[in-house]
Amino acid sequence: MASNASPETPAQRLARLGIVLPEPAAPIAAYVPTVEVGGLLHISGQLPFDQGQIMTGRIGEDRDLAFGEAAARACGIMLIAQMNAALGGLDRVARIVKLGVFINSANDFTDQPSVANGASNLMIDVFGDLGRHARSAVGVPVLPRGAAVEVDAIVAVHAA
Repeated sequence: MASNASPETPAQRLARLGIVLPEPAAPIAAYVPTVEVGGLLHISGQLPFDQGQIMTGRIGEDRDLAFGEAAARACGIMLIAQMNAALGGLDRVARIVKLGVFINSANDFTDQPSVANGASNLMIDVFGDLGRHARSAVGVPVLPRGAAVEVDAIVAVHAA
């Protein structure tokens, strides 16, 4: 017997995962958090917050891989909060197109892709197959405010 149940919405998946979206972070310099143009929402780089504090440190130096993955996931939560605010909800998200993940990492740390999975896996958990995306994972020597990770995104959106 076929089920008539409709698939979960992103908002329902967030609830099931126990994620309450925070207030979107305000810009810390001369830029806007999002720009919607040509069916795409470009989201500025988001920093990882835990209980209102930026998650700081250098992966492979004073922070481990698990901390990096958690920081990337926290960035992903903030990206979703920015989507929600910019689009008036998550129903307009057509596809997560690309994530750019920047990892504050030690010179000899080379597992940036695993750190980036913290954000990538969250997008798949929340948006299902529409959360599968292209990605860059780049090690950098420093990030704003000493953040461990920063993630930006390009999201395809349905017309308003």
